Amino acid sequence: MAERALLALLLAGGESRRMGSDKAAIEIGRQTMLARTAGLAAAVTDGVWVSVRGVEGSDALRRQWPLIEDAPEGQGPLAGILAALRHRDDADWLVLACDLPRLDSATLTALSATAAGHPDAPAIAMRSERDGTPEPLCAIWRPAMRARIEAQLAEDRRCARRCLLDAAVPLVDAVTQGALANMNAPEDLAAVLAEDVA
Repeated sequence: MAERALLALLLAGGESRRMGSDKAAIEIGRQTMLARTAGLAAAVTDGVWVSVRGVEGSDALRRQWPLIEDAPEGQGPLAGILAALRHRDDADWLVLACDLPRLDSATLTALSATAAGHPDAPAIAMRSERDGTPEPLCAIWRPAMRARIEAQLAEDRRCARRCLLDAAVPLVDAVTQGALANMNAPEDLAAVLAEDVA
């Protein structure tokens, strides 16, 4: 059987309510968070797409990459993941949040290497440093997960982490401490900017 392509889906359709501004457009080190994440993803995949809810589709920042609009029957990350699996059902998808300012190439290399060693697993995820559960927004989702996601959304269950837990997917331990820490509020951004200056 031919090896499936590995494509990247950057989730950039959130409302950024706690941050108060578009997290994808925040600049750190003279690069937007979306561009930085896209660069990391491009190094380990065969192409990069950006997930949008529809309203962001006219945004100039996001239109620098091909867009995939969220599946209409879902909300949250699962809607974007399902749309990607429908868009290319012959590919695996590296799904990444665009608000991981400490994400690095070592983390993505470890994730893709583990995926290569588990060709029959329906998904592979990084293990959260916080609670040891799967991190759905730094994970590789495979076509086998599509039916599971559709069934979960049909029951109005929107938790992407629960979907991975129910599938008992292989987990990858963090390579770089803090690589999966996300940036939700202004104080998180201030801490990252302070590190960047130091």
